[in-house]
Amino acid sequence: MIRKTLLGLGLAAGLALASAPAKAEDALVTYKAMKPSVALELATITLETCRDMGYQVAVAVVDRFGNLQVMIRDQFAGAHTLSTAERKAWTAVSFRTTTLELGDLVAEGPLMAGLRDISNALALGGGVPVEAAGSIVGGVGVSGAPGPDIDDDCAKKGIEEIQPSLDF
Repeated sequence: MIRKTLLGLGLAAGLALASAPAKAEDALVTYKAMKPSVALELATITLETCRDMGYQVAVAVVDRFGNLQVMIRDQFAGAHTLSTAERKAWTAVSFRTTTLELGDLVAEGPLMAGLRDISNALALGGGVPVEAAGSIVGGVGVSGAPGPDIDDDCAKKGIEEIQPSLDF
């Protein structure tokens, strides 16, 4: 009888807590994201960096959720570079790592091979997450240089240039 009473009291207390109104800080999420002007600056600097290295590329910048913020293509970059750059940026943000590293993981064996079957994912170097204060705030994707390692290098150099404006 005592066990049933204690159990009933415990259930009643649990229901009372569950029905209590949530506080705003418990119900809402706060996050950092790049402003469009910073995303545009990142895309422009990355494109110019690649051009200075002798490459015509497309650059895509996505927000922390993978939504496209900026797309820019140099005049002689191939038509395929637009969608490829966006997919690389999306993949970097979605998987929270560079697409060059993901490409290595996919090549290593069956554990990550299924990544190839995920719509929009592209494990080909050139996609890099953009971080500020330890949080991902966006991603950049580059396509068009003669190798994924060069696309990756261009993306990282573009991020390095704008990093001071992201650090707080």
